[in-house]
Amino acid sequence: MYGSKKDIKHNLTLFFVDGITFTPSLTLISVAAIVPYFLTRLDATTFQIALAASLALVCNFTAQPFFGSLASRSRQMNKTFGKVLLLQRSIFMIFVISMPVFSANNTLLIWMFLFFWGLFHIFVGSYGVFFTPLLLKLLPPDKRGTVRGIGFAIGSLLGLGSAALIPVVLRNISFPYNFMLIFSLGIFFLLVNAVLFMYMRQPKEITPNISMSVRQYFKGMPATIIENAPFRAMILTTMFLVVANSLLPFYTLYALRVFSATESHIAAFAALAVLSVAFAHVVFGAVVDRQGPKITLLIATLLVISAGVLALTTNSLSFLFLVWVLANLGNTCYLLTASLIIGEVSPSTKLPLYVGVQNIISLALSSLVLLLLAPLIENIGFVLLFAAVLACGLLSLLINMFVLRKAMSNQATAA
Repeated sequence: MYGSKKDIKHNLTLFFVDGITFTPSLTLISVAAIVPYFLTRLDATTFQIALAASLALVCNFTAQPFFGSLASRSRQMNKTFGKVLLLQRSIFMIFVISMPVFSANNTLLIWMFLFFWGLFHIFVGSYGVFFTPLLLKLLPPDKRGTVRGIGFAIGSLLGLGSAALIPVVLRNISFPYNFMLIFSLGIFFLLVNAVLFMYMRQPKEITPNISMSVRQYFKGMPATIIENAPFRAMILTTMFLVVANSLLPFYTLYALRVFSATESHIAAFAALAVLSVAFAHVVFGAVVDRQGPKITLLIATLLVISAGVLALTTNSLSFLFLVWVLANLGNTCYLLTASLIIGEVSPSTKLPLYVGVQNIISLALSSLVLLLLAPLIENIGFVLLFAAVLACGLLSLLINMFVLRKAMSNQATAA
């Protein structure tokens, strides 16, 4: 099913390099740290900053049916995915190169950024529906965590170096060329990353996906929830974690608005996020290979709860750094786990459909919460932010313990 030992080793190497090249871009084009700071520099409103975070979700989930259908019909998913990624990243580079044209007018630059940011995240809608089936069909279960985790850890170290450069670039290069350089370096890593998928080896005996048109994809969505109890329970468990993780950009805004965070503080946020990602991938990647994704999903939930509790009971920038670390550990642990647990509750021939449904529901809810929370935070304060994080963590924990585990146990007994 996974190909020859030589093919598995080849693909494992490329997945390893995937982590090395993808992770630095998360530092350089971070919706949780750099993007809020970039928009704040342009005097963007809270709504516009929330819109940037929301667009990352809305454009992602609205594109899921199209890319899910494309993935189901593709007979060489790796090559199709690579081409989609190259197109996505080339389009965003066009905006980066043209930033000086719009920089004389802050309002225009904000809205041009939001347009291209939304376009960029339309293509992000391809990530899960392509990447998850490739990961599950090209690598055996005991090869999906540790080596990939080490790759992401190495990439995180590169991201740490990038984070150290951020305040230097911001202080010593004039606007907008400083952000041009930061964004361009992030896109460079992403372009290299896209090429990797073109060279993965997809064995001929791989379990094919059931081909679906966009219309068939839409028609098949309700059945995944109605007929599959473990998948339904998984969605309920994970969607609250996705909401909590989508609120990360507000942590940066909280630091800027309440504690007057400087460029150095923002760089520290980026660096801590990178170190958290590195630690989480190495440690939790090994746990996934040995214990499976159910335990890491529980760990992700407990980390989110810890972040919410600490944020609500403290009020200093020092403690906010610790809250930020806990939240990023929880986010990374969830991201490492989500695709694998979908594989345990979904038929392998319909993975693009099931991944798409999970993403659409979780991201739609997250985008709604983001847009509703922005004006409420403006009027009530950031205590509402961390109360939402804590509530999401607790709801996820309760559903995990009393619904998901029972549904998966019943599924295993029936099998």
